[in-house]
Amino acid sequence: MPHPLFKNAEFYTTVNHLRDLPDATGVEIAFAGRSNAGKSSAINTLVGRSRFAFVSKTPGRTQHINYFQLGDGRYMVDLPGYGYAKVPLAIRQHWAHLLSTYLQTRTQLYGMVLIMDIRHPLTELDRQMLTWFAQTQKPVHILLTKADKLSRSKAMAALNSVRRLLASDYPHCTVQTFSSLTAEGVEDAIQILQNWFEAGAAQPGE
Repeated sequence: MPHPLFKNAEFYTTVNHLRDLPDATGVEIAFAGRSNAGKSSAINTLVGRSRFAFVSKTPGRTQHINYFQLGDGRYMVDLPGYGYAKVPLAIRQHWAHLLSTYLQTRTQLYGMVLIMDIRHPLTELDRQMLTWFAQTQKPVHILLTKADKLSRSKAMAALNSVRRLLASDYPHCTVQTFSSLTAEGVEDAIQILQNWFEAGAAQPGE
């Protein structure tokens, strides 16, 4: 059974240009990550539906900002996967502009969930996303996905290494291990989302 937070979750709209963003109401939480880091699978696992966010066999396929509504003015916002080399330069530049502008200027965006493959965390592009978002002083929660690919001890070592780097460079971030295959970390991640939606709804002007 899906968590109550997601019982009414459904696709809302897709956006390829900033001018097409929905009206500024409600609370948004963005999901971002490198192509093939497991972002769509993580969203599917959190929502409890296997094909809620389409998982493409071709990395870089998600070229738009996809909105999913949960009801009560709450939205999950699936951002284009970044870092796939075969995507033409012009499209990569368009994505960069779309992503950076959305992350830096969207007033109803409460926080960002950043998806990283636990075997390759904090790449240069991941750090770029964190840098773009840092100036907003909004929270970031990192899911180190595919934790099932590592032994428990190696997964913990990777988690602790990322924590140390975040503490010095990006102190507004929290991080956890996550696996769509075993559902490790799902409850922790859902609790973060629930807390963020509640905090966002309680902010003045919301």
